[in-house]
Amino acid sequence: MSDNNIQLINIGVSVFLVIMTFLFIFRIVLTWYPQVESQKFPFSIVVAPTEPFLAPSRKIIPPIGGVDITPIVWVGILSLIREVLVGQQGLITMLTR
Repeated sequence: MSDNNIQLINIGVSVFLVIMTFLFIFRIVLTWYPQVESQKFPFSIVVAPTEPFLAPSRKIIPPIGGVDITPIVWVGILSLIREVLVGQQGLITMLTR
């Protein structure tokens, strides 16, 4: 692979992880408003890409005090993955050097 392709992969992975992190943050905010109909537009834009990650996670991580903490866990996981792959010392970043 050329350096140009690796840089494109680096940017693509970074953008994807940032977008998913923001979607999970919006999902955290949505949990503050239980009356919101999450299946209707515009909320479905946030729910559709995050629910495949959250549904299995809820089976492993129970709510704490009635609060679903799985979106918070996923923000942490995505932040870690982003740092490991595209951070200053990330695996993909090191390939470009």
